[in-house]
Amino acid sequence: MIRFPNAKINLGLYVERRRDDGYHDISTVFYPIPLQDVVEVVKAETTVLRTYGNPVDCPPEKNLVMKAYRLLESEFSLPPVEICLYKHIPDGAGLGGGSSDASAVLKILNELFSIGLDDAGLARRAVKIGADCPFFIYNHPVVARGIGDEFGDVDVDLSGMTAVVVKPDVYVSTAEAYRGVVPGVPKMNVAEIVLHPVEEWRHLLENDFERHVFSLYPQLKEIKESMYDSGAVYASMSGSGSAIYGLFSSDNMAESFVSRCQEKKIFKLLL
Repeated sequence: MIRFPNAKINLGLYVERRRDDGYHDISTVFYPIPLQDVVEVVKAETTVLRTYGNPVDCPPEKNLVMKAYRLLESEFSLPPVEICLYKHIPDGAGLGGGSSDASAVLKILNELFSIGLDDAGLARRAVKIGADCPFFIYNHPVVARGIGDEFGDVDVDLSGMTAVVVKPDVYVSTAEAYRGVVPGVPKMNVAEIVLHPVEEWRHLLENDFERHVFSLYPQLKEIKESMYDSGAVYASMSGSGSAIYGLFSSDNMAESFVSRCQEKKIFKLLL
């Protein structure tokens, strides 16, 4: 059984407070984008993970797709499977590729072995793998709060726009990104901000990680500014980085930026 797990971008990201458990409460909008990996699960004699495409720099048992399998195996005594994962979504980018892959495996196993879980049941299990994994179970725009696992409805639709995603050769540690953030509740709720026209987001919608991360990696700020210079109506870092995305109302302007960008990993996507 094959699925095509997609990435997400963050529309705004606010770090509101540090929690007693060491995590942080955030508010953001998760928005799915058509940048996809491929995952296939078939019955096998022994359980094995095979990876293709972008290099995967972790042992198989630590890969989130294997954690997804082990999670359901422990509860429902699943038979062995072979998981083939083709990585196209860049890792360490703030695009949620690993979480999306894991959620896709949960969905496949649920269907392949007729487990019978609904989306809510899958989401309750997905959060044990990663805070943003439940988002990919539902896979539609949501406002996310808590540690990124509490969802609410949000009225935002970017259909018809062109997104350009750039993943430079920069790795941003999530721990390092949080070290540079001073938590604070935004003046305007992120769900209210995205009700404004996209053209107004540049002056309203912020990613709290950018200030510190851009000071460490100025090339990320340069990419964002270059997107605006090329006509993007909104540009931002996704998550804690290091991917930068721009939203263009004109595909020609998006293509103009792509043709000048020197980064190796760049994706132009019709939303």
